[in-house]
Amino acid sequence: MRRRLLALLCVSASLLTGCGAVPGIGGSDRQTVTVWLMKDSASRDFLDRFTEDFERDHPDLDLDIRIQEWTGIGGKVQTALEGDGEDGPDVIEVGNTQVPRYVDGNRLLDLTLESVAKWDKDEWLPGLADPGQRRFHQYGIPWYAANRVVIYRKDLFEQAAITAPPRTREEWLTATEKLNSGGNQGIYLAGQDWYTLAGFIWDEGGDLATEDSGRWEGGLDTPAALRGMDFYQRLHSLGAGPADADEEHPPQAGVFAAGKVAQIIAVPGLARAVVQQNPDLEGKLGYFPVPGKVAAKPGAVFIGGSDLVVPRNTDQREGAVAVVAALAGAEWNTDLARTMNYVPNKAKLASAVAGEEGVAAMAAGAAQGRATPSTPEWAAVEADNPIKTYMTKVLGGADPAAEAGRASREITETLTVSAG
Repeated sequence: MRRRLLALLCVSASLLTGCGAVPGIGGSDRQTVTVWLMKDSASRDFLDRFTEDFERDHPDLDLDIRIQEWTGIGGKVQTALEGDGEDGPDVIEVGNTQVPRYVDGNRLLDLTLESVAKWDKDEWLPGLADPGQRRFHQYGIPWYAANRVVIYRKDLFEQAAITAPPRTREEWLTATEKLNSGGNQGIYLAGQDWYTLAGFIWDEGGDLATEDSGRWEGGLDTPAALRGMDFYQRLHSLGAGPADADEEHPPQAGVFAAGKVAQIIAVPGLARAVVQQNPDLEGKLGYFPVPGKVAAKPGAVFIGGSDLVVPRNTDQREGAVAVVAALAGAEWNTDLARTMNYVPNKAKLASAVAGEEGVAAMAAGAAQGRATPSTPEWAAVEADNPIKTYMTKVLGGADPAAEAGRASREITETLTVSAG
């Protein structure tokens, strides 16, 4: 009992200070598994409950959970992966699109066998699972997801005699046009919201970039991608979003809170910021998945979230795999989703969050979720993002095909130079 109490105290303290293993805890028959999780990914209560349950089921293991800050985490993870493993993490939470950069150098444990034999990998959300995979080998194990939905003003929809949220793109355009009147914007859509554009491109069967025999090429100039940009242009015209800025300049929560906007595209949690700035909107906000081309299937969306990885240099392989199996398993994955308002890692677990409108809408969209191109060089594209420039030029009246070709060539060059 004393050992269990001290171990739990260490976990709780690590939430604040990142403490290591407590000296004297555990004899030769007990091993410590060190887990790095990101700040605010899970509540203290969740971690305490998980630790108690896990250690009860694994009496030979102690958990040392250390909370990390997102700022600067990339370099810290790389250092841990390159070390000798002594006193380093045995399990690490990383952003789903960050996995490719850590796979390089053969520094992550290949978890393909466990994924296929025990964890039903074919049921994972593709937007979480695909970035964790390299050449059919699974390194990143999906943990939780979050994605954009449409947040809307129920009262403005009612005033416009719109009785139900739209389920197709064409219904969405029709409804938004009706809402775009009387001094209100039908939708506030910033001109450089390229994550939203990506969803429209994926819906059309296109992609931001594609790989052929190890070579990546920009894909904005394909007919499918151009159709996605055309829809974005039509939707953008039904509001007053700036053509030369993204959704954070100015922050769209503030624009929505000002009271003259019927819809925005954002993660459901942004509604809290909206209501904080305009308490009169309490109870007036609703959510629906980004509509797709047909009513039976929501639109594709960029899916963010986290995967769990195991460093190759771990000296606690079995313990680390056991932690991943538990955190990503149905019981604790649905518990985390309910606790933190996340989307579970499998579509079949979405019923766990069905009682919360915003999260339910997010979960419906997550089934069509995708991630950015699975190459470590994609970060270089985002650093000097030609997609934003392309969008601004098209919304300003430039020829879409010409600008898409120019942006695609720039993406190809960046991916080629970075890879070299």
